Amino acid sequence: MTLPATVRDVAMLLARIGVGIVFFAHGWQKLVTNGVDGTAAFFDQVGVPLPTVAAWFATGVELLGGAALILGAAVPIAGVLLALHMLGAFIFVHAGNGLFVDKGGYELVLTLGAASLLLAAVGAGRFSVDHLLAGRRRAAEPVPAGRA
Repeated sequence: MTLPATVRDVAMLLARIGVGIVFFAHGWQKLVTNGVDGTAAFFDQVGVPLPTVAAWFATGVELLGGAALILGAAVPIAGVLLALHMLGAFIFVHAGNGLFVDKGGYELVLTLGAASLLLAAVGAGRFSVDHLLAGRRRAAEPVPAGRA
């Protein structure tokens, strides 16, 4: 059974907003609460290569990627970058701690990574900046001769 298009688009909107808020909040935490220097110190402690560069990358990807998901802008790109970021978090921080987040496990990064990858694959849906821009591009394209 396939859901009606409007229901799918609303579900995609809600999923994008939910996942985007979580990423944005974590990016904000890295920037403001912990600070990029604090994030870099943690990254250094757990063995992340180039910890200061990685801290800026993580902060930027989470803030900008989260905002992109919320708005539905460049969702395939944002989704892939966020999924790759979660792969790094899995490898360097969470893999050895089991599944559950209360033990430092990977359940959150697995869920966020999978959701980001899914959004990258299916796109932003109709209620998005991506859809608005695609519609404008189609409207601006000339109609080929014989098709008018």
